[in-house]
Amino acid sequence: MGGRRGRRLPKAPVEIEIDRLSHEGRGIGQHDDRTAFIQGALPGETVRAEIRRRRRRQEEGQALEVTGGRSADRVDPPCPHFGICGGCSLQHMDTTAQVRHKENTLAELLTHVGGVSPDRWLVPLTGPTAGYRRRARLGVKYVPRKGDRVLVGFRERFSPFVADIDSCHVLDQRVGALLPALAELIRGLSIPDRIAQIEVAAGDAEVGLVFRNLRPLESTDRTALIDFGDRHGVLIFEQPGNESTVAPVGHAASRLHYRLPDFDLDFAFAPTDFTQVNADMNRQMVGQAVELLAVEPHSRVLDLFCGLGNFTLPLARQAAEVVGLEGAESLVERGRENAMANGVGNVRFAAADLTALEPTAESLGGVIDRVLLDPPRSGALEVLPAIARLRPGRIVYVSCGPSTLARDAGQLVHEHGYRLAAAGIMDMFPHTGHAEAMALFTR
Repeated sequence: MGGRRGRRLPKAPVEIEIDRLSHEGRGIGQHDDRTAFIQGALPGETVRAEIRRRRRRQEEGQALEVTGGRSADRVDPPCPHFGICGGCSLQHMDTTAQVRHKENTLAELLTHVGGVSPDRWLVPLTGPTAGYRRRARLGVKYVPRKGDRVLVGFRERFSPFVADIDSCHVLDQRVGALLPALAELIRGLSIPDRIAQIEVAAGDAEVGLVFRNLRPLESTDRTALIDFGDRHGVLIFEQPGNESTVAPVGHAASRLHYRLPDFDLDFAFAPTDFTQVNADMNRQMVGQAVELLAVEPHSRVLDLFCGLGNFTLPLARQAAEVVGLEGAESLVERGRENAMANGVGNVRFAAADLTALEPTAESLGGVIDRVLLDPPRSGALEVLPAIARLRPGRIVYVSCGPSTLARDAGQLVHEHGYRLAAAGIMDMFPHTGHAEAMALFTR
């Protein structure tokens, strides 16, 4: 069939043989002359699947059961909500196999996108696979037609609706176990239909919950929120507008904290500041980055996309000076705040448009011999020529998007005279198809 008629979804489940995995961990097979991407399926399996989306040349679906060739990598998902909740996509896959798949994906991207291969592979950085997620944005939905119920959680897979769950396997358990209590709290507010989401931000000792309220809170709402925070040991914040409107409810704390004990550093952050999701992995990641940069006492380091100083301050423990550049002025201020609080005087933070950066040794106060890059998922393509002109001896690239790392690695190697000395993955988000990576480039 052709045209839109041919894109109608099958009314009944279909059987599909899976021959490989996509980069994000979906099983790939063929069905009805289309490439089928099937969530919850593994290579070598035949699955009965429900097709949920269809385009001209591909379709997407969900595996309902394995009907043949069960993979040796398949395990029983640890969370009862897996398959409904869209927060995780790989709980049906052994965690060792998840890491292996992410390694293979990075290797394939480096080869086919960047035309490069590392001189050596770094041992994958791994950590806890449960209760690791310290940052999350939880959807909230008031459902009056179901007895004034409130749903709190991640979105459903293939759907914008909030999943009906009562716990979360990967959320920091100080929050993951609170979902029913949060739903009951919101149901009792005067504006249960005007709480759009809850942003989770957890530090080592404190947990912050930011309620996005689309209408002002009544005094009774504030009392209920304060009581909830006191009872469960969490800090409540409201956000009636943009991020500048975030304010504490019933307490005076404006910061949460995490430590990097290997560097004797304590970081303060606002609940809406960017921080790494996985605290254990962050500690390992920072340690590996500092080790790979091989900073010496005379080194001057440029930290691009420095945020609140997560790499800047540890590097300053070993370097002569570190210059941290970041696009968000609020994070620059937080970096300065953290440097002062930790007594680190050999750092300079500045706000800059990092997509149009033209740094020179003069503007940076002298020769730069090391560069740390931690760009967003879109990568660092725009700043690579300027970095190359600085001629640093070592560049460590921390990536939350392996495909853009592969693209940028090709540029550094083929256009700017660097070698890809080492690369490896960091399993920052276990049970998801999301991979992070780190690469070392040397002249």
